[in-house]
Formats: sequence, structure tokens, C-alpha cells
Amino acid sequence: MASYSNRFEVPVESIADSVGTLRGSAYLNAPPGVRDSSAISTPAESSPFLAQSNKEANFINSQDTLPSRRPLYKRAWFWVVAIVAIAVVALAVVLPVIFMVVKPGHHHSTSGVSSSSSGSSGSTGSGDSDGITTGGDGSTVTKDDGTTFVYKNSATVRVSDPANPFDNSLRPNSWTPPLNESWTWGMDRINSVNIGGLFVIEPFIVAQLFEQNAGTVDEWTLSVAFGDKLQQTIEDHYNTFITEEDIAQMAGAGLNWIRVLILFCAIEKWDNVGVDANGATVAEPFLARTCWKYILRLLGWARKYGIRDNLDLHTIPGLQNGYNHSGKLGSINWLSGVMGLANTERSLDYIRIVAKFVSQPEWRAVVPMFSMLNEPFLHDIGNNQTMVREITGVGPGNGPMITIHDGFTGPATGLDTHPYFTFDGQQNREPVNITANGDSMQLSGHKSLNDSRSAFGVTMAGEFSNAINDCGLYVNSVGGSAHYGASCEYWQDASGWSDETKQGLLNFALVSMDTLGDWFFWTWKIGNSTTTNSVQAPLWSYQLGLENGWMPTDPRQALGKCASLVTGGAGAGTIAPSATAYLVWPPASITSIPAGSVTVLPQYTATGTLSTLPPPTFSATVTASVGNGWSDSADNTPAVTAISGCTYPDAWDADNAQIPLSGCLPAAR
Repeated sequence: MASYSNRFEVPVESIADSVGTLRGSAYLNAPPGVRDSSAISTPAESSPFLAQSNKEANFINSQDTLPSRRPLYKRAWFWVVAIVAIAVVALAVVLPVIFMVVKPGHHHSTSGVSSSSSGSSGSTGSGDSDGITTGGDGSTVTKDDGTTFVYKNSATVRVSDPANPFDNSLRPNSWTPPLNESWTWGMDRINSVNIGGLFVIEPFIVAQLFEQNAGTVDEWTLSVAFGDKLQQTIEDHYNTFITEEDIAQMAGAGLNWIRVLILFCAIEKWDNVGVDANGATVAEPFLARTCWKYILRLLGWARKYGIRDNLDLHTIPGLQNGYNHSGKLGSINWLSGVMGLANTERSLDYIRIVAKFVSQPEWRAVVPMFSMLNEPFLHDIGNNQTMVREITGVGPGNGPMITIHDGFTGPATGLDTHPYFTFDGQQNREPVNITANGDSMQLSGHKSLNDSRSAFGVTMAGEFSNAINDCGLYVNSVGGSAHYGASCEYWQDASGWSDETKQGLLNFALVSMDTLGDWFFWTWKIGNSTTTNSVQAPLWSYQLGLENGWMPTDPRQALGKCASLVTGGAGAGTIAPSATAYLVWPPASITSIPAGSVTVLPQYTATGTLSTLPPPTFSATVTASVGNGWSDSADNTPAVTAISGCTYPDAWDADNAQIPLSGCLPAAR
């Protein structure tokens, strides 16, 4: 067992040190002289608003700087827009997904929909190979690869019926409604984890892949490095990083939702997204369409154990935030710069394609939520460009709830915020191993979430973690350094943690869960480092904490950890017509573009063929409808495609590009 000298590891029996002064703690009221963050029992920094040096990655080719920042909860606008509210509205069966984007001639009869045959045709079923269709606590489950595990969950049973793969009668535990019953916001609580690192590959979650490929910093460079081994390597990762056993463990741990991160290249990639500064054609290197069958397999496992899914479109063309978990580390080219408009047009098609799929009757129960844009960087792309509108059939049973991360302002019926504590640019060296019972002294952190529930409606934390500091391999990007300073190695090796430290982290987790109410922990699993054969970012792993005592075995332990705060209220969910009056398309201005030049920016033309997402395929005979990937046969709007003859700048790196003089605007419609 490793041991490190660390003054924060010394057990503290009370809230006073040897000279009688209060210690700074994430669980106690801040004494005089202790910085604000020590008074925050849960993370208070919403990642899209951080300066470029503060999150996981430094931007490349960006000259933007941000001033020194106060905590968000102390800013006037924070309370005005309730954590910078984002739209959450019910998605319809009939869904032209149109941000405020209503393009001229958008609704016409030219058919552009086809069931694309490129790539994989879908997922295989996930029924037990031994023929067992039901089983409770202690039953044996046979996985797709023939190996077995023991299901440990005394709260419910599992069902696997190859002839009925869309059975929605399951629940993960007795306190969660089955999939075929309505979720009641304010009564039913989301206790969830993110499935990070599986489909959206991030360095600190799957460090092994980056350690084995020197010079790689994101999925773009990793895909290039894999070369002709790309498909084999990525599919091996899909098959091993998260398995059915993980989903069963989540159900057994009292979790009832998962947030599944997906890439836009689950639909397609483009082999020509413009030319670089040297005139060479730029192709997106990602593995296209292959991950979709594995996404469907994961959704099938979730259904088998009664777990609901929040499908999160984590990456989009052009990059919405510049971070390494959005496909490519670098500059923002989505609603920003010369290619900002064209990239947004392309993104709208992908949002529509995913939304149409999950709005089908076969998928509504297991995917009640679709998060269509992750962490847009507000400072670069502006705060007033996009909203969902023209949605019909609003109401329960008509499709998933739509969420957008809190990088946009506008009318809101609910919020998705990512309140990380660690990415504030500070050392965060306050002790966590307070052994005194601090229940009566716990802060009612994140009161703002309850304020937004009262003022707007549904509010959730789409990401949060146990990271009380930024220690961890690649947490600050490949090659990045931690603000924590000396002794980071202690926090990277959980084998040396004392019982007091584990109890302190458990308290931190319980306080976070109680104050956030509806939450998605980031993340379920962190892979081992090849150099140590162990997890080197343990503060971020729910699974590791569950196995070693710093995460609760039942999230209901968090209930009442902090004082209850009122939720709901008069006017919740109301969107005033005046709130959408300013939304126009194309936007009147785009970041980094001179006033009046938006109308001459390069665009795509809506004459392409949609690459629809295929339904799963099954080895057994299935009598139920499996759908066709498209919930609305009346929506025949084509996809956008490049305009013939236009020489586009590199869509992923157009910061210094010139606006093409001609040939890059669609014909009048």
C-alpha cells in the first residue's frame, strides 16, 4: 500500500486545529480569511464559462482572454437567468428539430431521407445466451462474449426476452417507476452516472490509449495515430471498456439513469471539410457510424435493467467549446468565425436525425431525454443564437425531453448545469477528512438549483464529481499541470487513502447529491494507466468509490444530508412569447465576424441525403415493431451538403481564414 506525506491526511477530530482556529473545509461555514470556494459544499464553477486555461485543455490558435472571475453564484446575472437558463422542452413525435433555424424553403417535398447502408446496420440483441430470461439477486448472467457474472440487486429482477426486446416493464429498484410508467419531476429523483470515455474518448478517462500513442491529445489525433488499425482498436475498446456487467452494477448501486455521450460521427463524417492554410483537403479522421450499433446495445442493456437514458450529443462539427472531450482540441468554429454558420447548419441535421430516432415508440420509454449540445463556450459563441422552436405535440409520451447545457440564455422550463468545484484555477488544498459529524453544519449548497426549479421548472446537474482538487493523470489535458501543486501523487493513488479521507469524500458526495437533487456523476469508470496498472484519477470514478467506500452503496443515503429547499412553484415552465421575439436566423452577428458580413459567410445547401440511423437487428425472431429510425414520415427535408464549386476554409480551423468571395452561398429558394 502506497503512503505519502501529506498534511491533509492527518486525521482531524474536530473543526478546530491545535491553535483553536477553524479549518477551511468543503463542509463547514467559511471562517474569515478562507477563500469563497471553501464555503461551497458542491462544485460551483460551470465549465463552459471558465477561462481557457482552467478546464481540461488549453485552446489552440485562440487569442481570447478572460478576466479574473468571481464564483458564478455571486454574479448578478447568475440569479437573473438562473444559472444561465437553457431551453428544456418536450420533444414531439412530429419533430422538425429547428433551433430558431427556420431556413427559407425548409419545408418542401423533395425527399432527402434514406436508410443509409454505409457502416454498420445496427446492434445485435443482448439476451442471455443460456436462455434465462429473468433473474433476481444472486442469479447468473451470461454476457455476449460467453463470460458470466452474478447479478447483485435485492431490489428488483432483470428480464431478457429475445422475442420481446422492447419490454419496458422493468425498474432498477423499488423506488423508481418502471420504464412504462411516467417519470414525475419533483418526486422521482435522478440518481445517475455519465458513461464517459466509451464513445467520446477523453484522455483522463482512457489514459491507456493516449499513453500508448505519444503525441495524441484528443480523439482527432488519436484516430490519425491508429491509422489502418482504427476500426479494430476502437471496436475493441467499445467491447471491453463498458460491459453489461457495468450496467447491472449501476442498477445494484441504486442508480436509475445513465447519461450516454455520443459523437456526431455515429451518423457520418465528411471526407472534405475544406482546405487548410497549405491548400490541402482536410478530412475528418473519426471512425464513422460504427459506434451506433454499440450505442443501441448499451440502450438494450439499460432497458434490461430498467434504467433510463439521457442521450447526450457531446461532439458536433466545428467544435463548440475547444475542449479535448469534444473531438478536437483547438479553436471554436461553431457559431464563431468564418465557418461558424455552415457548421451550425450541418449540426442541425445531426440533431434532427438523433431526435427522430429516439422519438420512435420503441425508444421513448428508455430514452426520455436528449441533450443536444454539450458545454457550448459562451464567451466565444455568444449567448443568444439558438433555441428550439416549432415543436408540436408537446406533452408526456410524445418523445424525450430536450436539454441544452447552460451556455445559452433564453426562455427555460428546466436547466442542465455542470457544477464542477475543481476547475476554478485555485489549489483547493483544504482538508476533506473531517471526522466530526458535520450534518448539522452542512451548507445548503446549490440553493440556486432549487431557485431555478421554483422559477423555471426541471433543473439537473448533468455533470459533477468528487474532485475536490484537479489532481489526476490528464485531468488538465495531456501534458497539463495541476493547480494543486505538490503532493498530487497522493490524490492519484487511492490505495494510500485512510478511512478518514474516504469518509470525508463520502460526505462530500452525499452533500453534493442532496443539494443537487437530480444528478449525473462524472463518471462511472476511469480506466487504468499503463504505467501503474491502476486508476490515476480516482476522484472521478463512481465505480472505484463504490468498491472502496467513498461512494454510497445506496444514493438514498444522501436524502436529508442538507436542509430541504422548496421546489416548484407558480409559473414554473412558462415561456413568455416576448422571450423568443429576438431569435432570428441567420443570426445578425457571429463572433469574430465584422458587422454586416454574416449574410456573405459560406453556407451549405439543403440538397443532400440524410444518413438516418438504423434500428437494431436481432438474432431471435422478434414480433414487435423495431422501427425504421425515423419518427415522422412527413418530414422529407434533405440534409445539407457542400455547394459544388465552393472552396471552403477548414471547417475545424478557420480562425484566420478569409471569407470566400463567391460561390459559397446557396441558391435562392
